[in-house]
Amino acid sequence: MVRYGIVGCGHIAKKHVDAIAATDGAELVAVCDTNPDRMAPFAREGIRGYTDLEQMLKDSPVDVVSICTPSGLHAELAIRAAEAGKHLVVEKPMAMTLDEADRMIDACEKNGVLMTVVHPNRFRPAVIELKRRMEEGAFGTIGHANATVRWNRNQSYYDQAPWRGTRSMDGGVLMNQAIHNLDLLLWLMGDVEEVASYQATRIRRIEAEDTSVSVLRFKSGALGVIEAAVTVYPRNLEESLAIFGEKGTAVIGGPTANWVKTWRFADLTEEEAQATIARVEKDPYGVPGHQCIIEDMTEAIRTGRQPKITGEDGRRALELAVACNRAAADGRPVRLDSLRSSFPKKAGGNHR
Repeated sequence: MVRYGIVGCGHIAKKHVDAIAATDGAELVAVCDTNPDRMAPFAREGIRGYTDLEQMLKDSPVDVVSICTPSGLHAELAIRAAEAGKHLVVEKPMAMTLDEADRMIDACEKNGVLMTVVHPNRFRPAVIELKRRMEEGAFGTIGHANATVRWNRNQSYYDQAPWRGTRSMDGGVLMNQAIHNLDLLLWLMGDVEEVASYQATRIRRIEAEDTSVSVLRFKSGALGVIEAAVTVYPRNLEESLAIFGEKGTAVIGGPTANWVKTWRFADLTEEEAQATIARVEKDPYGVPGHQCIIEDMTEAIRTGRQPKITGEDGRRALELAVACNRAAADGRPVRLDSLRSSFPKKAGGNHR
C-alpha cells in the first residue's frame, strides 16, 4: 500500500482525497494545514491531522506528500518533504520561479524520490486522441497552434483569499489558470524557442495580470498563440486547443477543452472523423485527471519508473510562463535558452 499525506486543505485538496480513495493500492493516512478548522473535515478515522509539516513527516508513515497549498508555498514544502525521503505530488504551477523549480528537482534527485506535477488535462479523452494523431504524423508539417483560455474569475473570487491575484503566491492568469494549456502545447508541439508577449491588468483589482496574449516560435519552426484571460463576462466562455498542419486541422474546445470541435485529416474519411468525435462525446471527461495522476504515481513507486509527468515537465510549463512574463515586462522577445538552469545536468536526472 502506498500511503499519501496531503499538505494544504483548501479547495483542491478534495480532488486529491477523492483520487487517492479511487486508486487501488493507495491510502490517505495524514493531512496537514496550519488552520485546524480547515483541516478538521479531512482528518477522520484512520487519517491523522497535523498543523505542522515537520511533525507529519516525523510521525506519520507517509510515502508520498501531495502539495496542495497556495502556489507560492510549493517549493519550500516540497523540498522539506523530499529531504525527509518522501515522494511528491505537486499541484500546478510547481513553483513560482525557475530557481525554485530547480531546487525542487535537485532535492528529489539527491534524496532518491520521485516527483510528479499535476497537469491532469493530458488525460482528457480528446487530448489523448490529439496526441495519438500527432505521434502518427497525421498533420504533416505543422504551421501553427493556438491555446485559448477565455474564462471568468470575478472579483469575489480574488477577494476570498489574500494570496489570490498576487505575483508572489498566485502568479496571474498564465501561472494560475493557463499553465495547463502551456503544458499541453509543449507536450504536443515540442520546445519553444522564443516568445513575445503583451499583458495587462484591465478589470480585476489584483496585482498580477488578468489578460495575456503571447506569440511563440517553436523549435520546429511552427508558430503559436496563447490567449488567456479571467475577465470574460459573465462566465467561462471557452478553453480551446487548435493545431493546423498541411494535412490536418484539429480543434478541441468548449467551456473546458473536452470536446472535439473540428477533426479533419487527409488520411481520414468523413465517417472516420465523425466516429472519433462521437467516441469522445460519449465520455468527454473520462477518468478524472487527478485520479490518473495518483494512479500513475502509485504505479511508478511500485515499479521504480519515472511518473508520466515529471518535475522537468512541470518546469517546462513554468519556464514558458516565466518567459512570457519577462517578454511582457521587458517589451521585447525572450529566448527560452536564456532561462536555462545553472544546475549541472546529472546522469539519469531530469535536468535538460
